[in-house]
Amino acid sequence: MHIILHQPEIPGNTGNIGRTCVATGTPLHLIEPLGFRLDEKSLRRAGMDYWHELEVHRYVNFEEFQRLHPGAKIWMATTKAKYVYTEVAYGPDDYLMFGRESAGIPEEILVEHEENCIRIPMLPAIRSLNLSNSVAVVLYEALRQNGFGGMQKEGELHRLHWKC
Repeated sequence: MHIILHQPEIPGNTGNIGRTCVATGTPLHLIEPLGFRLDEKSLRRAGMDYWHELEVHRYVNFEEFQRLHPGAKIWMATTKAKYVYTEVAYGPDDYLMFGRESAGIPEEILVEHEENCIRIPMLPAIRSLNLSNSVAVVLYEALRQNGFGGMQKEGELHRLHWKC
């Protein structure tokens, strides 16, 4: 899996997404312009001490991303999509793309990829979910469909032991 953020604006969201990417072994692709500098304190704080472990790639624009990743299967999260994120089949090398907090993925990009647009269901009274929450919801569904490859699925208690 790969996460693409198209012109993210809020460093705290990108930091949280970076931490999720480190926890899942997922590369993060950032398409400029960014609404912050990658060395900002708030970005590091949200990503905790994990940012240095993150595989991160930057692109000047979406066209550069497409040129460098020809044939990439990209699922685009948008509140305007026909398909619910749980209704599609994700491959292990797919890309999950999310737009900037204030406007989402530009419609000029969405109309070119209509069949790959997905949505997270929600009540109509709200415009959208928080970006980092949306990434986590969709990423974990995609990882679930692919068996959580290489991820730890069990844990141990620190002081006690499970009864079963």
